[in-house]
Order: sequence, then C-alpha cells, then structure tokens
Amino acid sequence: MGRRCLIGFVRRSGAPRPVATAALAIATIVALLGGAPDVGAVTDDAGAPAYEAASTTTTEPSRSTPDVATPLESVEPQPAEDDATLRRRTLAEEFSDPLTTLPQIFVQDVFTPISFGTEGRANRVIARAIVPRIPKLSLLPFVQLIRPSISLVTFPTSKQRGTDTAFGDLQLFDLAVLPWPDHSTGLYMGAGPLLIFPTATDDRAGQGAWQAGPAFAALYKGLPGVILGGLIQNPISFAYTSGDRAAVSTLLVQPIVLAYLGKGFYAKSADSSWTMSWHAGTPTLIPISFGVGYVHLREGSPPINLFVSGEWTAYRQFAPIAPQTTVRFGVTVAFPDYRPW
Repeated sequence: MGRRCLIGFVRRSGAPRPVATAALAIATIVALLGGAPDVGAVTDDAGAPAYEAASTTTTEPSRSTPDVATPLESVEPQPAEDDATLRRRTLAEEFSDPLTTLPQIFVQDVFTPISFGTEGRANRVIARAIVPRIPKLSLLPFVQLIRPSISLVTFPTSKQRGTDTAFGDLQLFDLAVLPWPDHSTGLYMGAGPLLIFPTATDDRAGQGAWQAGPAFAALYKGLPGVILGGLIQNPISFAYTSGDRAAVSTLLVQPIVLAYLGKGFYAKSADSSWTMSWHAGTPTLIPISFGVGYVHLREGSPPINLFVSGEWTAYRQFAPIAPQTTVRFGVTVAFPDYRPW
C-alpha cells in the first residue's frame, strides 16, 4: 500500500522524472524487504515523527520497582564518635592525667619478681585518692587537685629470699591547675607543693625524713585520644626521725604518653618514675614502662579503669639493690557525679 501511495503521489505532484524514479526505487526496495508501514503509523498525533516522540517521552517507573538511588539530602551523616566511645576516650585520658578534675580512688599492686643485688621479691600496694577543689571551695583562685597516697611495702631483708612487710611513708601533693596558657591550645599546666611524711612502720620501708618540695605537671591534649606530658617532683628533706638518716633531695620525673585504641582499650607509658638524686654517690634509676588498659562503662555504675603494665630498669647508678623488672596491676574507680562543678 505504501508503494501505491508513493507512486500516486509522484504522478499527481508532477515531480521531475529523476526524482520520481528514485522515489519509486526506494519504495520497491522497502516493499521487498518486508513492506513499509502505513503513512499514518509513522507520525504521531501532532505530526512529529514517531521516533522523535518516543525519544522525548519518559516512562513512569512502576510502583513496585524500588528506588535505586537515594538523594544525598535524605542520608543522615553518621557521627564520628557515639557518646559511649567519646566518654571512654575521655575517661582513658583522665585516668592517666595528673591534672584531672575527676574524683577517683586508685589501687595499684607493684610486683618486682627480679631485683639487682638480692633474690628477694619486692611488692608495693599503693592506694591513692584524687580530690578536686574549685576556687569557691579553696583558699586559692585556682582549681586544686589534692592527691594523698599510702602504701604497704614488702621489701627484701638480705641478698637471699628473705622479705618483710610494713607500711610506707605518706605522700601528698596539692597541684593548682594554672589558667594559662589558654586551654584552647591543648596545653595544661599545674604547680604546687609536695609533702612526704615519715609514717613508715619500719625504718627499711621509708626514708625516715620529713620532706617538702615543688611539683609541676604539663600535658598536651591537642590530639584527640592522645596525651603527652609529664609530672616532675623534687622532695627535699628538712627534718629526720633519727640522727643516722641521710639527707634527701631527689628529682622525680614521670613521663606520660597515652593513646586511645578504641572500644575502651588504650596503650600507655605512664607508670615509671625516673629517680635522680642531687647528692653525690646516691642512686639514679631510669626505668621504662609499657602497658595497656581498659575502661569499663555500665549504666548506673561508676566507670572502672583496669590496666596492666611492665617495667624494666634501663639505667642504674649507685644502686646496689634496685628493681630490675616490675609488673603493675591497677584498678581505678571514678565518680564523675561528684565533681564539684
């Protein structure tokens, strides 16, 4: 039918013979290949070619077909840290921070299985509390941290395996957290007095001297989950329990490095204290330590910190009897609801 229409069109229009011949040839080829569609089928209602109408028509998706792409606006960004993770990280830092304002009770067992100069095994059980004070409750216009420490000491009595146990000296320092530099820099500093009272129940468990001196702490908290710093103390003796007691003036340096690992776990090197005496011929000890800890949180219960660390004496001088390897086990219970602010 399409060929007859085209031939009639050519005859009626009076088109030139070459054009009519070409049109007739095309119509013949189309008919031989399968027939041409009706002229009315190749145009839409508006007269536009059917292929153009199909290309501009969008098909409505089926209601049963799920949307593949979701607009970005409808996706809520996930928080970097949830509340529990942030709280664990903060507590891990505060449990090792000498300038923390977190009220807590700390118990640590320091076991020394191997010592230089003796076969006896030494041990110390240390109990400590941190009591923060705010300016309106203290005499100074600074936040104060009062930290008393008592200890039960097991010490070698000879070069053999003999040991004895007694209470050690009472230590107390009172650090004021300085308002400068600005804490937005991540740097915190504190300073205050250190006192040591000769409360040992055995002469070999203490130094037998009343001591006082300065204490200073500095910490950098500008990196999330990391604290870097140290605590420096220097007790100096000014009175003695007996005339045969030696004068004491010792520099104590406690380096502090902590990194939060996630899921409540952290790694630290913060338990060793370097001991350097100012008097000639007196001991100098430089141990190094490494440990791991875990912060346990439970709804309705105070946070608990558990840690274990190992310590090895890297350098000693004028110390015939001194710890060689030490293992520390500790637990800390915090009371954040009892902060004074």
